[in-house]
Amino acid sequence: MLAVIRSRGSHAVGLDRSPPEMGLRDQSTDSGVDWIVADVAADKPIVLPPGIDSIIHLAGKAHALAEVAQDDAEYARVNTEGTRRMLAAAEQAGVRAFVLFSTVKAVADTSGAASLQPTDELWDAEPDTSYGRSKRRAEDLVLRGGCVTHPVVLRPCLVYGPDPKGNLQKMVDAVRRGRFPPLPEVGNKRSMVHIDDLIEAAILAAVHPAAAGGTYIVADNAPFSTRQLFDWICAATGRPVPRWIVPMPLLRMLAVVGDWIGRVRRRRFMFDSDALQKLSGNAWYSSAKIQRELGWRPMHSMRESIGEIVRSTNR
Repeated sequence: MLAVIRSRGSHAVGLDRSPPEMGLRDQSTDSGVDWIVADVAADKPIVLPPGIDSIIHLAGKAHALAEVAQDDAEYARVNTEGTRRMLAAAEQAGVRAFVLFSTVKAVADTSGAASLQPTDELWDAEPDTSYGRSKRRAEDLVLRGGCVTHPVVLRPCLVYGPDPKGNLQKMVDAVRRGRFPPLPEVGNKRSMVHIDDLIEAAILAAVHPAAAGGTYIVADNAPFSTRQLFDWICAATGRPVPRWIVPMPLLRMLAVVGDWIGRVRRRRFMFDSDALQKLSGNAWYSSAKIQRELGWRPMHSMRESIGEIVRSTNR
């Protein structure tokens, strides 16, 4: 993101817990970027240099697949209180715009709902995870705290692009090795957004006057089913698409067994009911609001990008 900001003729300042000389960042994107060393989760004030117009706040503790009780305090410390400290620093430095990277998990999950429409910003049910609650509280601080004149909340869905992380990377690796089961087509719909499109949305939100005070879901226009994604990865990796499928009743039975194993071990098994829900449920979101109000347009789709993604994982 810093490289894109600099390419538009603006000066970029990064904030990180580690000094840049430790070599933790890609030097090709760091050239010409000033760095502030600070920890948003530390119990000490953050001091920003004068002249900063906008802050795009990405720092946070990411969602864990297996949340435990102690995560509640850690999510609050990093995601909520870290945002509070950044807002205080922004107010002290006279920053105009503050764009928070939140998440679609800042509201309750709708994956089990049999809906014919994607979830949009009108869905406002309280989040049902510790991660979501910490992000929702951070949103409230940004939008209602009065620290800046141009507060904006972005709620991205899952992000894709070269060098994927998390479940997408695991799925690509498993399909490449022939270890991912051929799921049935259940017609579920899942939304994602390309990293380049998300960066454009963040920069636009910081400068567009209509964005002030707004909350925006960021997703591309082409939802897909898990089975479609499986077929695309097979094609991109050169593996034949299996002629057989794992029946859904068998998957449900295996998920129940995984739940039981997880209870016995007191930690999640690799396949359980939650994993099955993520594979077969909906995660379908609409970005119509940000497209209508700010003129943002997604330029990528998973179908068009899957080849690039697979190649990036085969280095």
